Amino acid sequence: ILIYTVVNCSGSDLENDDGVYDDEELNEGEVNGNWTPQEKALHEARLKAKAKRRLRKSSSRDSARESLSEAVAGEAGADPNSPKGKALQNHDRKSRTGKGRGLPKKGGAGGKGVWGAAGMVYEMEEPDAKDPNYDESAQGDTVYATVVPELEEGELEKTVNPIVQEYFEHGDTREVEMLLKELNLGPHKYEFSSLAVSLSLEGKASHRELTSRLLSDLVGKVLPESDIARAFDKMLKDLPDLILDTPEAPQMLGQFIARAIADHALPMNFLSRYKGRVDCDHARAALDRASVLMSMKREMVRLDNVWGVGGGQRPVKHLIKEMNLLLKEYLVSGELLEAEHCLRDLEVPHFHHELVYEAVIMVLESNGETAIQLMVKLLQAFWKSGLITLDQMNRGFQRVYDELPEINLDVPRAHSIMEAFVDLCFQESVITKQLRDACPARYSMHTDTRGFYYL
Repeated sequence: ILIYTVVNCSGSDLENDDGVYDDEELNEGEVNGNWTPQEKALHEARLKAKAKRRLRKSSSRDSARESLSEAVAGEAGADPNSPKGKALQNHDRKSRTGKGRGLPKKGGAGGKGVWGAAGMVYEMEEPDAKDPNYDESAQGDTVYATVVPELEEGELEKTVNPIVQEYFEHGDTREVEMLLKELNLGPHKYEFSSLAVSLSLEGKASHRELTSRLLSDLVGKVLPESDIARAFDKMLKDLPDLILDTPEAPQMLGQFIARAIADHALPMNFLSRYKGRVDCDHARAALDRASVLMSMKREMVRLDNVWGVGGGQRPVKHLIKEMNLLLKEYLVSGELLEAEHCLRDLEVPHFHHELVYEAVIMVLESNGETAIQLMVKLLQAFWKSGLITLDQMNRGFQRVYDELPEINLDVPRAHSIMEAFVDLCFQESVITKQLRDACPARYSMHTDTRGFYYL
């Protein structure tokens, strides 16, 4: 039995199990001449693609070799001063100093986006209110504080002057301390001391005493010692202007400096800072005055009497003597303003009844009408200006009424002079009608135990 085997070389038989044409099978089909047009076109396309891949690989290898050879040649023959040579040097990552072991900088804790070195422990940071992620509600209770704006230099004098003037009236340093704590003086805090001293220079001796006490009480609480020293430095420089209003300013400022040093409001070496460094004659006079006082009172802790004894601390005999002298000078000169100024300088408003008493006694002891007219004019001026109050006026006249019988022994015409003087004072509105009627008459009716009237 003859069996014929037919080999079919169709395209489907040339495919492998994966559906891809095998090159060997394609070549065998080409040799046998059994290709279809479709298989032939596919074979040609594959050959062209393989040739292109080989050409691309060979060209890339050749270009890499050329660039490498050019770079090596350029490094060997490049000029270090040329831009290309500098660029190569700048991009060299090797250490130029020959130091270091090639380890990262700062132990790996440097650079951007780095959390820090290994093992580093960070402390708790306070939340920043300017942080975009800041949450006010997550920070606990909100505390609201009052912010006092800082006083400008132009407003400082307008604010401080009333405080100092009121202090001269009540003399309470605690109230001044509370008012200053409510203000925000800023860098101009030292000017408070200079303004207070300047105002006291134009005032009375009691004002200067109060100012010295104020500086002593405020140092260390509201005003540091350096600010008070700075204030006196400023006043020493301003002495040429201060003497225009107060000719005794250099001597007074020297007394202020000595008192402040004794009260520990100024450092002990304050005077030694200016030795041989002062060109102004007025400043030198002030420092000399302070130096003399400090040498005289070296063993004293405080110079309490540097401004004298003022007000009610003076002895009564001294006050009576001063008032008698005031009235005698007025009877000679007739100047009301000078008499008023002298009475104010005594600073004893509670003792003005003594002036009224002495004035009436001088009228009774005088023999002319001139003294009566001048005294009425003086009491009228004091009454209208408010220097002598109604109570002080009544007490002065009442003291004379009570002593009139004894005065009549030395001055026989005392009753008649007193009646005329009281009537004139009432006409000039110096005393009240009630006080005028209280004046004892020269002849008064009295009764004895038997009921008889006698003069």
